[in-house]
Amino acid sequence: MSAPPLLDFALPGQPLGPTSKYTPGPGTHIYESVIHASISGPVVSTHAAPTSTTSAKSSKPLPTLSITRNPPPNPSSFLRGGASVLPEVDSVVLCRITRLGARFASAEILVVGELVCREPFSGMIRREDVRATEKDRVVIREMFRVGDVVRGVVLSLGDQSNYYISTAKNEYGVVMAWAHVEAGEGAGGAAKRAMYPVSWKEVRDPVTGVVEGRKVAKPF
Repeated sequence: MSAPPLLDFALPGQPLGPTSKYTPGPGTHIYESVIHASISGPVVSTHAAPTSTTSAKSSKPLPTLSITRNPPPNPSSFLRGGASVLPEVDSVVLCRITRLGARFASAEILVVGELVCREPFSGMIRREDVRATEKDRVVIREMFRVGDVVRGVVLSLGDQSNYYISTAKNEYGVVMAWAHVEAGEGAGGAAKRAMYPVSWKEVRDPVTGVVEGRKVAKPF
């Protein structure tokens, strides 16, 4: 049996799996032998049907990874100006880090479950909710950086302006980190380059090899 896709939902640029195990499909592209998402949406893995020309000695066809766009939301969900989806306690969310403090990281919730939010919701990852052990030794700036995409779970509705988010479990944490490219390295001057995880607490720039600290979500 082939390996299942590494993610249920992906954002543009997010790594999905190596080309040694998968074939790229619609909504994906290849960068350095790794299949990445080109659009946001659920990740679908499909198996190639065997053909009559396939010999017994040939290797089995690899499953294809593709991204399917979300179907349009039900119009009734927008009655009275309501949002299409609201975070609830225990909802798995994807959020983007917007600000770092000494004891918390502020974030915008972009995806709830597998539904993209009409508008981002404000969230907060408190220092004590970053990981399950050694909570008193957590340094926020070593766990997250502004711009990181983070998978987490909603702990509570928090205060009047923020949802409280936890990344304490292994499967939660940074799923996409960016290396800031200096002006002149590529066309258009300053840009961002996706980094990849090398352990549960580090990510690496694929070009420069620079390693930065992160609370990584279940590295592969």
